[in-house]
Amino acid sequence: MDYRQKFQNQLNRLKSESRYRHFVELERVAGQHPHARYHGPDGERDVIVWCSNDYLGMGQHPKVVSAMADAVATHGTGAGGTRNISGTSHAMVALESELAELHNKERALVFTSGYVANEASISALAAQLPGCIIFSDEMNHASIISGIRYARTEKAIFRHNDIAHLEELLAAQPIDRPKLIIFESVYSMDGDTSPIAEIAALARKYQALTYLDEVHAVGMYGDQGGGIAQMRGLEDEIDIIQGTLGKAFGTVGGYIAADDVICDMVRSAGSGFIFTTALPPALSVGACASVRHLKASPAERHAQQRQAKRLKDKAVAAGLPVMPGETHIVPVMIGDAAATQRICQLLLADFGLYVQPINYPTVPRGTERLRLTPGPLHTDAMIDDLVDALVTVLARVHAEGMSSTG
Repeated sequence: MDYRQKFQNQLNRLKSESRYRHFVELERVAGQHPHARYHGPDGERDVIVWCSNDYLGMGQHPKVVSAMADAVATHGTGAGGTRNISGTSHAMVALESELAELHNKERALVFTSGYVANEASISALAAQLPGCIIFSDEMNHASIISGIRYARTEKAIFRHNDIAHLEELLAAQPIDRPKLIIFESVYSMDGDTSPIAEIAALARKYQALTYLDEVHAVGMYGDQGGGIAQMRGLEDEIDIIQGTLGKAFGTVGGYIAADDVICDMVRSAGSGFIFTTALPPALSVGACASVRHLKASPAERHAQQRQAKRLKDKAVAAGLPVMPGETHIVPVMIGDAAATQRICQLLLADFGLYVQPINYPTVPRGTERLRLTPGPLHTDAMIDDLVDALVTVLARVHAEGMSSTG
């Protein structure tokens, strides 16, 4: 049997459907974000990145850079082992304490990524509740879906942000059956937010645990950057808050914050926590410096929100198909995989603007889009140039005969 040919056939199918992932080689340079060096087939050149998850530019903040550099010199580069086997550094414990305080919870646990945090925590908690049923928003992230799968328990999918449908599903279950409701605060492909208060109220009514994924909101919202739940004064209504260090905090890693018993259960039963090498001390120190800075400084959040609003207003005025939303994420609906890919190629080749196409399976077929993430370091002139370039490129793609809502 020719296994490689079978794999190649599948890869060719992805290419024919314009779903093959092309990786753009970038060189981030501290102090120059959102500029980056693009290493392409014709050599190197400067580009402006418009799709980074380093939402606030904290990956180059002097406090974070110096803290991490000093920690490498002091502690070395590696963690030395798993959390259970020599990997629980003093820096890690300090970071977890900072994160617990950020979310007004008793405890926090740090993982190697937000994906692992979801996968390990959800599977561990549900597995310890015999007969548990998980209620999951239909737009939840792949890491949540994976955690539910590994939990090997019954699930019920409720329509996106549909409170009535969620209550219908909850009401159909015995009141004493263990229940876990999982949802996100900011949905990163549409830029919308969830009805946290209403879901928390249903959880109380039907005796369910709540698990809120805040990865696209931590650092970004709330008086201290605790996320949407903090901004709305609802942190105490949520049992488990999950976040990431790899987006607004500008480093790497994921975490959960909850009460002591829940964290201890995940610490004791979560495979992705137990059997993975811990974050190195330098990363913990850098992340801690970022969290502490954003807890005290709203300047980055305010500047980011100002630039997001400017981009949305400019894009709408220019007739671009921007999806409405209240967050920092600016989706531009294209509705065709080939057109989306072509638009991104032209933006990079002709204008030096890097945007990654978002195609199926990340979003449903027919809803392919651009996902723009303006930050505090994108200038007004950069925003004007991006909107002008988008108008030009969408018109060109339409003229080429490729379908597009633009």
